[in-house]
Amino acid sequence: MSSYTRNAYTRILLGILVANLVAIILVGASKYLVTYLEGNHAGNSSGVFIFSSFIVVPLLMGAISAWYWHPLQLKTLAYIGWSAVSTLVASAASFIFLKEGAICLIIVSPLILCFTLTGALLARTVYRRKNNTLNSSLAGLALLVLLADTFSSHENVRLVSDTLIVNAPIETVWPHVVEYKPITLEETYWLFQVGMPSPVQSTVDGYEAGAGRKCIFSNGYVFDEKMIVYKPNEELTFDILSQPHDPEIMGHIDILRGQFILKDNGNGTTTVIGNSWYKLYVFPGWYFNLWSESITRNVHLRVMEHIKILSEKNV
Repeated sequence: MSSYTRNAYTRILLGILVANLVAIILVGASKYLVTYLEGNHAGNSSGVFIFSSFIVVPLLMGAISAWYWHPLQLKTLAYIGWSAVSTLVASAASFIFLKEGAICLIIVSPLILCFTLTGALLARTVYRRKNNTLNSSLAGLALLVLLADTFSSHENVRLVSDTLIVNAPIETVWPHVVEYKPITLEETYWLFQVGMPSPVQSTVDGYEAGAGRKCIFSNGYVFDEKMIVYKPNEELTFDILSQPHDPEIMGHIDILRGQFILKDNGNGTTTVIGNSWYKLYVFPGWYFNLWSESITRNVHLRVMEHIKILSEKNV
């Protein structure tokens, strides 16, 4: 890089800054339109981020950068390096202007980098052909996809289910399912270790359907719940009435409902099934569901392992 001339550095930096400026405008405009068209569902303060924000826009970012870079005849390795810098700039802009949390940016950065680099490398090949008609057609197609995505419906409700065997009779397990003492287990999930809030304790206002329940997370976050099914030694189902909207845990997802189902195995052990339903507000679903399911599953397992420990102590 020390061999770059001042003009080369200027073109490289312009490619990064202009690409990010266009991205901020496009993402901001699409986010505003989607929120206006679909409404701010369930009190979600962050609105919807459509798949174009993380695929089409980064592709355009890469193409814009390549327009400035291609006369320099940079090698592919340089494209990779400068695309990574552009992704860092995009992350910083999201942190400052969109108030995104650091963990959210860790999750989304690989996706942005992948498509920014793809856009830059594809555009480099196209620009070498010096076909302005082709260049305009591809840019127009990308903007058309972005526009169509903005005005499309966005729904993504998923169920995550996990099962654990507890070596204790069902009558011993049930009380710890309804409410449990503070969790003292060491954090093992890496996102919990780097600061994402994890479950700590649950409390209830009463022992019947309709009673309130709270799920308390680290950092003081509280999920207010209402028990809609209360069948001792069988099923506990609760709806989420309110939840925190912190950028490190909420804002892009609503937890809709939780459920524990207990089954007596007939040999002194109990099968505990934990279910959670959530609605995701970030797309593409195929990417963000991988993260959401992993986080939800690790919340389940942390609570269920704690229930297992508490129950087996009393056997």
